[in-house]
Amino acid sequence: MKKILFSTIGIVALGLSAPASAADLAARPYTKAPAPMIATIYDWSGFYIGINGGGGSSHKCWDFVAPTTGALLGEGCHNATGGTVGGQVGYRWQSANWVFGLEGQGNWADFAGDNVSTLILTQRNRSKIDAFGLITGQVGYAWNNVLFYVKGGGAVIADKFNIYTAPGLAGAGTLLASTSDNRWGGTVGAGVEFGFAPNWSVGFEYDHIFLGSRTLTLNAPGGTAFQTDRIGQNVDMGLVRVNYRWGGPVIAKY
Repeated sequence: MKKILFSTIGIVALGLSAPASAADLAARPYTKAPAPMIATIYDWSGFYIGINGGGGSSHKCWDFVAPTTGALLGEGCHNATGGTVGGQVGYRWQSANWVFGLEGQGNWADFAGDNVSTLILTQRNRSKIDAFGLITGQVGYAWNNVLFYVKGGGAVIADKFNIYTAPGLAGAGTLLASTSDNRWGGTVGAGVEFGFAPNWSVGFEYDHIFLGSRTLTLNAPGGTAFQTDRIGQNVDMGLVRVNYRWGGPVIAKY
């Protein structure tokens, strides 16, 4: 009889506790899963146009060409230095972190310098670069909005060469002979660019232009041949660049 009584009490107790447990489970608050993290990635793809400015130096060496033998007799070297400003237009495309591009650049320049000839002491040799252009390909690696790149291609410069009487300040004296020369060569360079807005970037670039040597005849003001020299030169310059790009918006990556 006691066993039956205790069993009945146990069943009733379980029946009373079951609704309470269900109520406890129903009362638990619902927590929404956190939203996925979004990382913004700067895309360097698209057409761009920009301006640049900086300074450069062209190391030039003159060799007098002997009229009868063709022997080269050194006249010394000088550095033609100065400022430059210009513009560039190009296109880039990006694959993962790698960036590839093509660019054309044109600059006005004022790289000038001279030296007294070590062979003909009464003469001063002067040179000046007025302008240059570059056509290059680029390969770069991007860390989000920071792009490191190297470049290479062709270059052309517009040169003027003059011979003055030696007395006076550099660039002074009486003009004895002159000539102009458009010279083609090669160029290599490297730079870093920072995207500071979705379509704007600023960069710093170094370029070296290989121009080799060329034999030129300088003519007197009346047009008669005065002197023949073989002139060799290379150019080094540093530029600050600002670009505006179309296309290639910032990408949201989950």
